[in-house]
Amino acid sequence: MKKTVMIVDAQGGGLGKQLISRIRRENLDAEILAVGTNSSASAAMLKAGADRAATGENAVVVCAGKADYIVGPAGIVIADSMLGEITPKIAQAIGQSSAVRILIPFNNCDNYIAGTDGIPTGDLINDAVAHLKQVFGGR
Repeated sequence: MKKTVMIVDAQGGGLGKQLISRIRRENLDAEILAVGTNSSASAAMLKAGADRAATGENAVVVCAGKADYIVGPAGIVIADSMLGEITPKIAQAIGQSSAVRILIPFNNCDNYIAGTDGIPTGDLINDAVAHLKQVFGGR
């Protein structure tokens, strides 16, 4: 049975798009479910190769309970982050999900994650996907 990898992104979906493209290159036997906080983010991730896509707070809440892995920027677990697109309900659903969470650290929207200055986005994505590969086989 395929495992479900839920990619969560907001704003324009650029990070989610990069993640999905990179995961697809690794040929993981996964169903990639893209969940955007808005339709632009969802559309960008679907175009990048997601198997299915959904949009909005309720979609995040429902899908977080079904995912085996949740991947996205660290802001997805911080209420009111990402210019307010991450509602308290979204942050709570992701934080309380039984899925393995792989969070990519970004310093933006009034959140600073120590130790990440100067690390290129590509390196952060590569590290997240490498970890996904590692845990994917072990769960």
